[in-house]
Amino acid sequence: MTEYPPEVTQRFHATAEQVSAGLVGEPPRTWQSIVITDHDPGWADRFAAAGAHLDDALGGLIVSLEHVGSTSVPGLAAKPIIDIDLLVDDTTDEGCYLPALEGLGYRLVLREPWWHGHRMLVNTAEDVNLHVWPRDAPEPVRHRLFRDWLRSHPEDRDLYAATKRRLARDAAHRPSDYSLAKNDVIDAIYARIFADSRS
Repeated sequence: MTEYPPEVTQRFHATAEQVSAGLVGEPPRTWQSIVITDHDPGWADRFAAAGAHLDDALGGLIVSLEHVGSTSVPGLAAKPIIDIDLLVDDTTDEGCYLPALEGLGYRLVLREPWWHGHRMLVNTAEDVNLHVWPRDAPEPVRHRLFRDWLRSHPEDRDLYAATKRRLARDAAHRPSDYSLAKNDVIDAIYARIFADSRS
């Protein structure tokens, strides 16, 4: 049995206003439309290649580097964008990691101190979302739990895929609504994850 602390079990729901306030520079082009595709086994290779470049650039600064999000779950339909959680000691010390990431072609698009110090960067092609978190942030723990649950529970994987496809159609004219619209099904899946961890 695993008992997770409240900071892990209670999700943070950013508002559209908070996301807007955290925006740095121009939003990625990929935010302008939602495209859901069938799972591509090559996504794992794309993560491995990106991870190798990050390791070369940051080396010992990396606390943890994980492939998360829908592209990390075999069989799950997804936007063809690789999500990576990069943990460092302190995200507020941007001088320690940001220049090296910019040297790889990444640019900072979100700075969200209210969300556990989250920073998000995109690569030049805008097909990698790099999420930078401090060492003890709870959100990466949730990301790993969600990924691992969907890998081992095909019924929830399929539910999530169907929900994403439906919401992508419904939000075609307002793509900014897509992420917030997924919260109900995500919260329901997390409820099952945490109930299972206590049993």
